[in-house]
Amino acid sequence: MNPNVKKQFDDAASHYDEQRRGLIPCFDEFYGMAVSLSESAEAAPRVLDLGAGTGLLAAMVRSKLPGARLSLIDMSEPMLNVARERFAGDPNAEFIVADYSDYTLPPGSCDLIVSSLSIHHLTHASKRDLFKKLYRALAPGGAFVNADQVAGTTPAADAYYRKRWLAEVAASGLPRSAIDASVERRGVDINAKLGDQIAWMAEAGFQDADCMYKYLDFAVFYGSKPASAS
Repeated sequence: MNPNVKKQFDDAASHYDEQRRGLIPCFDEFYGMAVSLSESAEAAPRVLDLGAGTGLLAAMVRSKLPGARLSLIDMSEPMLNVARERFAGDPNAEFIVADYSDYTLPPGSCDLIVSSLSIHHLTHASKRDLFKKLYRALAPGGAFVNADQVAGTTPAADAYYRKRWLAEVAASGLPRSAIDASVERRGVDINAKLGDQIAWMAEAGFQDADCMYKYLDFAVFYGSKPASAS
Protein backbone atom coordinates (compact mmCIF):
# COMPACT_ATOMS: atom_id res chain seq x y z
CA MET A 1 0.00 0.00 0.00
CA ASN A 2 1.17 3.54 -0.74
CA PRO A 3 3.29 4.83 2.21
CA ASN A 4 1.68 8.26 1.79
CA VAL A 5 -1.61 6.68 2.85
CA LYS A 6 -0.04 5.49 6.11
CA LYS A 7 1.34 8.96 6.91
CA GLN A 8 -1.97 10.67 6.25
CA PHE A 9 -3.85 8.28 8.54
CA ASP A 10 -1.15 8.43 11.21
CA ASP A 11 -1.66 12.21 11.24
CA ALA A 12 -5.46 11.93 11.35
CA ALA A 13 -5.70 9.31 14.10
CA SER A 14 -6.48 11.58 17.06
CA HIS A 15 -9.55 13.20 15.47
CA TYR A 16 -10.59 10.62 12.87
CA ASP A 17 -13.74 9.33 14.57
CA GLU A 18 -15.24 12.69 15.49
CA GLN A 19 -15.09 13.77 11.83
CA ARG A 20 -16.50 10.58 10.29
CA ARG A 21 -20.15 11.60 10.33
CA GLY A 22 -19.44 14.94 8.69
CA LEU A 23 -17.21 13.48 5.99
CA ILE A 24 -19.57 10.63 5.11
CA PRO A 25 -22.93 12.20 4.22
CA CYS A 26 -24.63 8.78 4.31
CA PHE A 27 -22.89 7.67 7.53
CA ASP A 28 -25.83 5.94 9.23
CA GLU A 29 -27.04 4.03 6.16
CA PHE A 30 -23.52 3.19 4.98
CA TYR A 31 -22.28 1.72 8.25
CA GLY A 32 -25.75 0.45 9.11
CA MET A 33 -25.87 -1.72 6.00
CA ALA A 34 -22.37 -3.05 6.63
CA VAL A 35 -23.32 -4.06 10.16
CA SER A 36 -26.64 -5.57 9.11
CA LEU A 37 -24.78 -7.81 6.63
CA SER A 38 -22.23 -8.86 9.26
CA GLU A 39 -23.74 -12.17 10.30
CA SER A 40 -22.41 -15.54 11.39
CA ALA A 41 -23.95 -18.79 12.52
CA GLU A 42 -21.06 -19.27 14.94
CA ALA A 43 -21.49 -18.42 18.62
CA ALA A 44 -17.96 -16.99 18.75
CA PRO A 45 -17.18 -16.05 15.15
CA ARG A 46 -13.64 -15.17 14.16
CA VAL A 47 -13.96 -11.66 12.70
CA LEU A 48 -11.18 -9.93 10.80
CA ASP A 49 -11.39 -6.16 10.19
CA LEU A 50 -9.12 -5.05 7.35
CA GLY A 51 -7.77 -1.52 7.61
CA ALA A 52 -9.53 -1.34 10.96
CA GLY A 53 -8.19 2.10 11.85
CA THR A 54 -9.69 3.29 15.12
CA GLY A 55 -11.94 0.24 15.39
CA LEU A 56 -15.12 2.12 14.52
CA LEU A 57 -16.63 -0.65 12.36
CA ALA A 58 -15.25 -3.41 14.59
CA ALA A 59 -17.01 -1.87 17.59
CA MET A 60 -20.31 -1.82 15.70
CA VAL A 61 -19.84 -5.46 14.72
CA ARG A 62 -18.95 -6.31 18.34
CA SER A 63 -22.29 -4.80 19.46
CA LYS A 64 -24.11 -7.09 17.03
CA LEU A 65 -21.96 -10.17 17.65
CA PRO A 66 -20.95 -9.93 21.33
CA GLY A 67 -19.21 -13.28 21.29
CA ALA A 68 -16.98 -12.43 18.35
CA ARG A 69 -13.24 -12.86 18.49
CA LEU A 70 -11.93 -9.75 16.76
CA SER A 71 -8.69 -9.26 14.86
CA LEU A 72 -8.07 -5.66 13.82
CA ILE A 73 -5.32 -5.14 11.26
CA ASP A 74 -3.99 -1.77 10.10
CA MET A 75 -0.61 -0.44 9.05
CA SER A 76 -1.07 2.76 11.10
CA GLU A 77 -0.07 2.20 14.71
CA PRO A 78 -1.51 5.57 15.86
CA MET A 79 -4.89 4.53 14.46
CA LEU A 80 -4.72 1.14 16.16
CA ASN A 81 -3.72 2.83 19.41
CA VAL A 82 -7.11 4.55 19.35
CA ALA A 83 -8.71 1.14 18.72
CA ARG A 84 -6.80 -0.31 21.68
CA GLU A 85 -8.32 2.38 23.90
CA ARG A 86 -11.76 1.66 22.48
CA PHE A 87 -11.43 -2.06 23.27
CA ALA A 88 -9.52 -1.66 26.53
CA GLY A 89 -10.16 -4.67 28.75
CA ASP A 90 -11.65 -6.74 25.92
CA PRO A 91 -9.83 -10.11 25.98
CA ASN A 92 -11.29 -11.10 22.61
CA ALA A 93 -9.79 -8.28 20.57
CA GLU A 94 -6.31 -8.44 19.06
CA PHE A 95 -4.43 -5.78 17.11
CA ILE A 96 -2.06 -6.40 14.22
CA VAL A 97 0.14 -3.62 12.86
CA ALA A 98 0.70 -4.69 9.27
CA ASP A 99 -0.13 -4.02 5.63
CA TYR A 100 -2.94 -6.52 5.06
CA SER A 101 -2.29 -6.62 1.31
CA ASP A 102 0.84 -8.70 1.94
CA TYR A 103 -0.08 -10.22 5.32
CA THR A 104 -0.50 -14.00 5.42
CA LEU A 105 -4.01 -15.16 6.29
CA PRO A 106 -4.24 -18.91 6.97
CA PRO A 107 -6.90 -20.74 4.92
CA GLY A 108 -10.23 -21.05 6.72
CA SER A 109 -9.11 -18.84 9.60
CA CYS A 110 -12.04 -16.37 9.52
CA ASP A 111 -15.81 -16.68 9.79
CA LEU A 112 -16.42 -13.05 8.83
CA ILE A 113 -14.19 -10.46 7.16
CA VAL A 114 -15.20 -6.81 7.18
CA SER A 115 -13.61 -3.61 5.94
CA SER A 116 -14.57 0.05 5.70
CA LEU A 117 -13.02 2.77 3.56
CA SER A 118 -9.71 1.02 3.12
CA ILE A 119 -9.47 -1.35 0.14
CA HIS A 120 -9.86 1.53 -2.32
CA HIS A 121 -6.27 2.52 -1.47
CA LEU A 122 -4.96 -0.58 -3.26
CA THR A 123 -4.20 -0.76 -6.97
CA HIS A 124 -6.83 -2.61 -8.95
CA ALA A 125 -4.52 -5.60 -9.43
CA SER A 126 -3.95 -5.72 -5.68
CA LYS A 127 -7.70 -5.55 -5.04
CA ARG A 128 -8.24 -8.61 -7.24
CA ASP A 129 -5.44 -10.48 -5.49
CA LEU A 130 -6.80 -9.50 -2.08
CA PHE A 131 -10.31 -10.76 -2.87
CA LYS A 132 -8.82 -14.15 -3.76
CA LYS A 133 -6.83 -14.22 -0.54
CA LEU A 134 -9.89 -13.29 1.52
CA TYR A 135 -11.97 -16.03 -0.08
CA ARG A 136 -9.31 -18.58 0.88
CA ALA A 137 -9.13 -17.17 4.42
CA LEU A 138 -12.86 -17.60 4.99
CA ALA A 139 -14.21 -20.79 6.49
CA PRO A 140 -17.04 -22.45 4.52
CA GLY A 141 -20.23 -20.49 5.14
CA GLY A 142 -18.27 -17.33 5.93
CA ALA A 143 -18.90 -13.87 4.50
CA PHE A 144 -17.06 -10.76 3.36
CA VAL A 145 -18.54 -7.26 3.82
CA ASN A 146 -16.77 -4.26 2.30
CA ALA A 147 -18.03 -0.70 2.84
CA ASP A 148 -15.93 1.39 0.51
CA GLN A 149 -15.67 4.08 -2.13
CA VAL A 150 -16.27 3.35 -5.81
CA ALA A 151 -15.50 5.04 -9.09
CA GLY A 152 -18.24 6.21 -11.39
CA THR A 153 -18.79 4.52 -14.72
CA THR A 154 -17.71 7.71 -16.51
CA PRO A 155 -15.55 10.75 -15.67
CA ALA A 156 -18.73 12.82 -15.62
CA ALA A 157 -20.15 10.59 -12.88
CA ASP A 158 -16.96 10.96 -10.84
CA ALA A 159 -17.11 14.73 -11.25
CA TYR A 160 -20.70 14.74 -10.03
CA TYR A 161 -19.85 12.53 -7.03
CA ARG A 162 -17.08 14.95 -6.03
CA LYS A 163 -19.25 18.02 -6.52
CA ARG A 164 -22.00 16.58 -4.33
CA TRP A 165 -19.56 15.36 -1.66
CA LEU A 166 -17.82 18.74 -1.43
CA ALA A 167 -21.15 20.53 -1.10
CA GLU A 168 -22.40 18.17 1.61
CA VAL A 169 -19.23 18.21 3.71
CA ALA A 170 -19.10 22.02 3.39
CA ALA A 171 -22.57 22.12 4.95
CA SER A 172 -21.65 19.63 7.69
CA GLY A 173 -20.21 22.18 10.11
CA LEU A 174 -16.73 20.66 10.02
CA PRO A 175 -13.86 23.14 10.18
CA ARG A 176 -12.23 24.01 6.86
CA SER A 177 -8.97 22.41 8.00
CA ALA A 178 -10.70 19.05 8.48
CA ILE A 179 -12.30 19.22 5.04
CA ASP A 180 -9.01 20.19 3.40
CA ALA A 181 -7.24 17.28 5.12
CA SER A 182 -9.91 14.87 3.86
CA VAL A 183 -9.60 16.25 0.33
CA GLU A 184 -5.85 15.64 0.55
CA ARG A 185 -6.37 12.07 1.77
CA ARG A 186 -8.78 11.41 -1.09
CA GLY A 187 -6.07 12.52 -3.50
CA VAL A 188 -4.37 9.13 -3.10
CA ASP A 189 -7.55 7.08 -3.56
CA ILE A 190 -7.65 4.46 -6.33
CA ASN A 191 -11.38 3.87 -6.60
CA ALA A 192 -12.58 0.98 -8.77
CA LYS A 193 -15.87 0.78 -10.60
CA LEU A 194 -18.73 -1.00 -8.87
CA GLY A 195 -19.22 -3.57 -11.63
CA ASP A 196 -15.52 -4.38 -11.75
CA GLN A 197 -15.41 -5.07 -8.02
CA ILE A 198 -18.40 -7.40 -8.16
CA ALA A 199 -16.75 -9.23 -11.07
CA TRP A 200 -13.47 -9.56 -9.14
CA MET A 201 -15.29 -10.92 -6.10
CA ALA A 202 -17.14 -13.47 -8.26
CA GLU A 203 -13.86 -14.38 -9.96
CA ALA A 204 -12.35 -15.04 -6.51
CA GLY A 205 -15.17 -17.51 -5.79
CA PHE A 206 -17.60 -15.43 -3.75
CA GLN A 207 -21.22 -16.54 -4.01
CA ASP A 208 -23.94 -13.93 -4.56
CA ALA A 209 -21.39 -11.12 -4.86
CA ASP A 210 -23.32 -7.87 -5.09
CA CYS A 211 -23.57 -4.24 -4.07
CA MET A 212 -26.15 -4.00 -1.29
CA TYR A 213 -26.11 -0.23 -0.80
CA LYS A 214 -24.89 2.78 -2.76
CA TYR A 215 -25.01 6.54 -2.24
CA LEU A 216 -22.96 8.43 -4.83
CA ASP A 217 -19.45 6.94 -4.47
CA PHE A 218 -20.08 5.15 -1.14
CA ALA A 219 -21.04 1.49 -1.57
CA VAL A 220 -21.36 -1.67 0.51
CA PHE A 221 -20.41 -4.99 -1.10
CA TYR A 222 -21.23 -8.48 0.11
CA GLY A 223 -20.16 -11.97 -0.85
CA SER A 224 -20.25 -15.36 0.88
CA LYS A 225 -18.31 -18.59 0.70
CA PRO A 226 -20.56 -21.60 0.09
CA ALA A 227 -20.95 -23.89 3.07
CA SER A 228 -19.98 -26.75 0.79
CA ALA A 229 -16.71 -25.11 -0.32
CA SER A 230 -13.44 -26.73 0.63
